[in-house]
Amino acid sequence: MRAQFPKKLQSGDEIRVIAPSRSLGIIGEDARKIAKKFFESLELKVSFGDHVEETDDFSSSAIESRVYDLHEAFQDANVKAIFTVIGGFNSNQLLQYIDWDLIKRNPKIFCGFSDITALSVGMYAKTGLVTYYGPHFSTFGQEKMDPYTIQYLRSCLMGEEPFAVEPSKEWTDDFWWKDQEARHPIPNEGWWLLREGATEGTIIGGNLCTLNLLQGTDFFPDISVSILFLEDDEESKPHTFDRDLQSFIHQPGFRSIKAVVIGRFQKASGMSRELLTQIISTKKELQGIPIVANVDFGHTEPKITFPIGGQAALRADADSPSLRIERH
Repeated sequence: MRAQFPKKLQSGDEIRVIAPSRSLGIIGEDARKIAKKFFESLELKVSFGDHVEETDDFSSSAIESRVYDLHEAFQDANVKAIFTVIGGFNSNQLLQYIDWDLIKRNPKIFCGFSDITALSVGMYAKTGLVTYYGPHFSTFGQEKMDPYTIQYLRSCLMGEEPFAVEPSKEWTDDFWWKDQEARHPIPNEGWWLLREGATEGTIIGGNLCTLNLLQGTDFFPDISVSILFLEDDEESKPHTFDRDLQSFIHQPGFRSIKAVVIGRFQKASGMSRELLTQIISTKKELQGIPIVANVDFGHTEPKITFPIGGQAALRADADSPSLRIERH
């Protein structure tokens, strides 16, 4: 399916915040105000879906409510971009109820990460709409927001030119939403070069365990000739990441992928460079393709924004490794 790139955000545009996974009701008032103020500093108007505050026993809301807000956001001509409140565990519940023709007729920016992978990748698979794996609305509720995250959000959603992805200088894995002052920056050692090589391809990926929920469905994309961007959260331990990666390797089209880019693991996952190297070494299917890890996306801060369905060029070598988003 031919990729369809949405229009970029401009000053004065309206963004819509929806909750296709967990509810806005779990986000504190202070964080909401900080996030809204951030988008307004970009000269963007912020509106919210009708049902974002609904909260059930799963910190989510009814399927009908979530689908309604998604459809309404795409249908509203004033809305130029859609940001998700936060991730969770159940956005894949919506897939069979979505009006894909409505989305295809009204292409616009759709941005989120983690559990939102099911929707972002599903949209690309069903409509060709290029979606964006990047911060939630709630991500910007941090008082000490890293400029790195803002830089790549602007480059991807507001800029037209290709851009290089550089490692951040430091990163954090703090529960900032519990204590805004308790931040503990960690020096970034840079990317982990696991296999050398250079290639170009279409970006496919997101949260690995969520992406695997799409296996065997109409919502799983064509992964041939793609560069896979994969990450997982603190619930993913080395042994579960290993089997989730192996499950993905078994999918049709995997043997023709071009490269793998792996996002930074959270500290609680227990993943190390040594353990990840061991896991990769057991995968004969990964021989001969470039692989880098510890890249700034996933569940730590800061994070890049990248286009699912966009184009990237990766050069993985010890002297001058580089990652460039060519079309977004």
